[in-house]
Amino acid sequence: MADAPKSKSVLGKGLGALIPRMPMRDEPIEPAFLPADTGGDNVTVAIDISKIRSNPYQPRVDFDPDALEDLKRSILSKGVIQPITVRRRTIGYELIAGERRLRASLAAGLTTIPAYVIRVDSDEEMLELALIENLQREHLNPMEIATSYQRLIDECRFTQEEVAQKIGKDRTTVTNFLRLLKLPDKIKEGLRRDEVTMGHARALLSLPDERAQMKLFGRIVRQGLSVRKVEEMVKEGGPKGKKKVSASAGRHDSSLQSVETSLRQTYGTKIIVRRQSGGSGEIAIEFYNAGDLDRLIELLQR
Repeated sequence: MADAPKSKSVLGKGLGALIPRMPMRDEPIEPAFLPADTGGDNVTVAIDISKIRSNPYQPRVDFDPDALEDLKRSILSKGVIQPITVRRRTIGYELIAGERRLRASLAAGLTTIPAYVIRVDSDEEMLELALIENLQREHLNPMEIATSYQRLIDECRFTQEEVAQKIGKDRTTVTNFLRLLKLPDKIKEGLRRDEVTMGHARALLSLPDERAQMKLFGRIVRQGLSVRKVEEMVKEGGPKGKKKVSASAGRHDSSLQSVETSLRQTYGTKIIVRRQSGGSGEIAIEFYNAGDLDRLIELLQR
């Protein structure tokens, strides 16, 4: 897949132009009133659920059983209101978006489901569509979002700026999610399980090392610390409230902390300002990957 040409069918158009949204309404879409699939593209039809293959590029990893049960009850009561999106395969179909609706429909005992069928010519385009469509439509947890952004960068060869344009977010938002991938595995699992929030995680990323991050993470889980409390503890130097000590010498005073905060907001990445004896010092700017480095260099040159 690495050698496949980059798909242009979606670039610059947005998925709204490619996959029209069905209007939300109270009454369900009855498969019985939809036409059968005759092989056309960009059509909404009723298809046999048993002929749908799971999405190999599904960004969602965690499916809440209670949420699926609620969705199943809604489908039993009102039917499927929004069609799933699929592409046609040699045998049957492959899901692009709508994994939760498909699972809940199966649990509800449905044999057919409304589906919007589109043409996808390459696996790379399929990956792009599946990730972006799910990012725009589904309620993913922070780690699923971060992983999806990274896959768009690694496998679709997008820059952070292009990812931001595709999903309708600013570039800083994309960078902040990507930084979550640097956290220790246990904290990332805590994000998946909703033990901590995105705000907690961003504060933890400001700590100097994994040991300090894990220590404060434990306190967040045990004591139910708010994001504001965690931010205050981080500014004071970590879980014990000790002042940070620079690599060379001296305390990390409050004036440097305010400078760091301002620089981090400006450049959208972790920045450490160290003051050494004699008044000299250094500024360390963290970058996530080659694309992020290019972005920072461009900002610095301005």
